[in-house]
Amino acid sequence: MKQKRKKMEEIGIRELKARASDVVRAVKEQRARYVVTQRGKPVAVIIPMDAVLPEKRDDESWNKLMEIRKKLAKRKRNKKNSVEILSEMRR
Repeated sequence: MKQKRKKMEEIGIRELKARASDVVRAVKEQRARYVVTQRGKPVAVIIPMDAVLPEKRDDESWNKLMEIRKKLAKRKRNKKNSVEILSEMRR
């Protein structure tokens, strides 16, 4: 069953400055979410830390690149190098 997400409350940057402790407490304890605005335009979001998707680690990306490299290395190689192929294409 889907959980209903609370609507994010908007808070101006000046109000946030004045109420920072209250806002952080609400985010922590009540899982409140805020859209921070500057001159009426949204500029940031304050949400609970566990609501943030984990970042992909660089190691994972590097490992994927190494797998691709191995797959490419197994392919049949052309006898011509890239410079020769480009030279032929320009003719």
